Amino acid sequence: MNFDFKQMITASLILFAVIDIIGSIPIIVDLRKKVGHIQSEKASIVAAILMVLFLFVGEEILGLIGIDVNSFAVAGAFILFFLALEMILGIQLYKDDAPETASIVPLAFPLIAGAGTMTTLLSLRAEYETINIICAIGINMVFVYLVLKSSAKIEKVLGSQGINVVRKIFGVILLAIAVKLFATNIQNLFS
Repeated sequence: MNFDFKQMITASLILFAVIDIIGSIPIIVDLRKKVGHIQSEKASIVAAILMVLFLFVGEEILGLIGIDVNSFAVAGAFILFFLALEMILGIQLYKDDAPETASIVPLAFPLIAGAGTMTTLLSLRAEYETINIICAIGINMVFVYLVLKSSAKIEKVLGSQGINVVRKIFGVILLAIAVKLFATNIQNLFS
């Protein structure tokens, strides 16, 4: 395992764009209004555990059902592509029922460690060293915790327009990542 600062930063930015905690502030604020207190610490820790577990066990699970990492990465590129479209166009392709409580289930999973994040982790594993991905998860979970703790303040500072601008910027970045991920892994499938 080789620690590489550049890989860690790149993986951190990719996960940051996929998790999209800034773009989720309106959802978090709405949850806080509906149910009161949000368990920021618990949600962050559980999401981190889920992500690290999937990073290590996800490939074996795929192996059991006969799917290689490159195929999963290509499928993940499509998911990232659609997530990016949601962010850029301001549409919602995936619809979920509103949760009744703001505990681990709506926050840790699927908001933070959802399908897009899990797909991204396995896609990253195909390109980056595991230690760099784990560090990236840690960096993102610290940031997620800080955002969850101060979501009301962030909403006041950025305003709804500011949040929309940030979301669209990360949508474009995510779209570029999806294209790169697709191009890299589709070549590996045919070689």
